[in-house]
Amino acid sequence: MSGAQELLLDVRGVAKSFPGVKALEDMHLNLRHGEVLALVGENGAGKSTLMKLLSGIYTPDAGEFFLEGRPLRVAGPRDALEQGISIIHQEFNLMPDLTVAQNIYIGREPRRGGFFLGERALNTRAQELIDRLQLPLRPTQLVGTLTVAKQQMVEIAKALSYDAKVLIMDEPTAALNDAEVQVLHDLIRRFRGPGTGVIYISHRMDELKAISDRITVIRDGHYVDTLDTASTTMPEVIARMVGREITTDARPEGVRADRPVVLSVRGLTTKALLRDVSFDLREGEILGFAGLMGAGRTEVARALVGADPVESGEVTLRGEPVRIANPADAAKFRIGYLSEDRKHLGLLLEQDVSANIGLSSVRELFSSFGFVRSGAMRKRSTELVADLRIKTPSIDQTVKNLSGGNQQKVVIAKWLVKDCDVLIFDEPTRGIDVGAKEEIYRLLNELASAGKSIIMISSELPEVLRMSHRVVVMSEGRVTGRLEAGEATQESVMHYATLRPDEDPSMSKAGAR
Repeated sequence: MSGAQELLLDVRGVAKSFPGVKALEDMHLNLRHGEVLALVGENGAGKSTLMKLLSGIYTPDAGEFFLEGRPLRVAGPRDALEQGISIIHQEFNLMPDLTVAQNIYIGREPRRGGFFLGERALNTRAQELIDRLQLPLRPTQLVGTLTVAKQQMVEIAKALSYDAKVLIMDEPTAALNDAEVQVLHDLIRRFRGPGTGVIYISHRMDELKAISDRITVIRDGHYVDTLDTASTTMPEVIARMVGREITTDARPEGVRADRPVVLSVRGLTTKALLRDVSFDLREGEILGFAGLMGAGRTEVARALVGADPVESGEVTLRGEPVRIANPADAAKFRIGYLSEDRKHLGLLLEQDVSANIGLSSVRELFSSFGFVRSGAMRKRSTELVADLRIKTPSIDQTVKNLSGGNQQKVVIAKWLVKDCDVLIFDEPTRGIDVGAKEEIYRLLNELASAGKSIIMISSELPEVLRMSHRVVVMSEGRVTGRLEAGEATQESVMHYATLRPDEDPSMSKAGAR
């Protein structure tokens, strides 16, 4: 095949506008037979709009789509599925109380006599699909009991049950660990063939090299370039995404040992997982927490702020013992926790920017005699929007309409209003693009330079190494290693992350340094 014949999907000159916003203009994209095409761009670049056009959620203002050389016109999501275009969104569309089989064939279940659900036929059909895709699933399993990785597989099975030609995957690995990512990538490789292809959207640059054949870059609603993955470098891709070079190899110097200790934790233990966790956090320090999924990093943060019950242990703040029974106590002691799940635990998505920024301080700072002083709250919100460079039309914008990176900045602003001494960031850059990550990194460094003490939990090891003055490594609920910036490498961190606590008993009792 050559020229247009080798194209499975061809997008030409597509445009889409919304009131006051031109989301796409003269957009181009082509997907070859048997190819995995990565689609990258900053949040707000137009990726989601393009995918919604392809899947029939939106109608284009201009442009043409061709599937296997024939004009493609999509009347809606069901029509897109029937024409062979399946999309798997970042947020799953599954029913937890139904089985795997019922979720896969929802609305298309076989019927006995035209009325009654043919459960046996449904399970048989689902089993055939599961076998073909080599998935570790059973048709009768309740979806709500599955891991996130297996729920992802159910979504893929559902999409492929329509005999998809084009499979669009939006951030498919955002909630998966490394082993689960490998399983997903193997599934993608088995799916692609002479009559199929995959459009793969991801912010995780390391994945692009592993899974894609080519990379299409878009920026500000415009097509920028398409690169062969094998012959390009990730810095080249990033530079095209953001329109500038980004330095990704900067490393912090270690924090001087004479800096005062702000937070000291000794012997923190919980019933569920943590055992004898000890560490010190100094003024102006970014202390990174690394470890494999399930190591206990998030559990340390939740125990510290009183979100999870503590069995034993001692916490001191600037030398004074403190008892933190709940997150309100933590806030009172000026300890702010930015959860990894910002949408559910950090923000009121239906409220505006100003309301979210003032959320944690309404009672102390923005109310008099039971009435909210909205003018004062709006003034402080406006200042923080400018200081943090939050991209929003105004402080009256609904937070759900902001990009992921800007939502994260709103959460940070909420805790800055309280002037917290200690800030705990759990996965601060999850689900946000490279350019927005750089803004968050800049912000963290500025906060540390201003004397704030920061705990940063991240599953991205390069991020931990880049940002941390020291690194605490955990495995199976215990601290297995503590590394200064100069001695922390991917190899040394992974050594301690894979070390069983009972292999080196001295680690759990070692000083917190």
